[in-house]
Amino acid sequence: MKIVVIVPIKSESKRVPKKNFKKVNKKPLYTYVLNKLKKCNFDEIYVDSDSLEIRNYCKKNNYNFIQRKPKLALDTANGNDLLNYHSTIIKADIYFQIFITAPLLKIKTINKCIEIIKKTKKNDSILTSKSVNTWFWFKKKPVNYNPKVLPRSQDALPLVYETTGLYGIKRKALIKNRSRVGKNPYFHEVSDEEAIDLDNHKDFEYLEYYVKKNLYRAD
Repeated sequence: MKIVVIVPIKSESKRVPKKNFKKVNKKPLYTYVLNKLKKCNFDEIYVDSDSLEIRNYCKKNNYNFIQRKPKLALDTANGNDLLNYHSTIIKADIYFQIFITAPLLKIKTINKCIEIIKKTKKNDSILTSKSVNTWFWFKKKPVNYNPKVLPRSQDALPLVYETTGLYGIKRKALIKNRSRVGKNPYFHEVSDEEAIDLDNHKDFEYLEYYVKKNLYRAD
């Protein structure tokens, strides 16, 4: 069984300019995830980018490099578009997509996800997630409780959100559904720090504080 991982690294970003290249504790953001992957149980590691800096980094560190197609570098392109393209040029049984905007994902978490999707027959895909036990509303209507009943907060039906750090899917499901999440996904709960998704300047401020405070290690 062949299991590969593809890491998309786009050269430009809007909300935080060139966020994938920002220095965090004097190290480029992209190095935090890439340095972990060789310690993970992948058969092959690929990096998809339109950046010359990333291309040179991959050559120096023996990562397989995929030159980003111009149409897949547009803001209209998404993770599904990337993975569907990658499945046409990389033959594998299971595809993982991991994002450098989740720099605190642990090696043991990544390997656990590999083990789960590799062994399971029930699930066709896996993703990292967090559950939130509280009261939610949408368009001024309660989502997961009845305000007239007011159950205890610990009894709240949790809502689950994708941390958007890691996705894995079996080839057959990817080809059939054209999506990085299949019909029967496995939701792998991660810790609060692993759930961090860098989206704005405040996220980076917190990450810088966390890394320095915890003398951050790759694992």
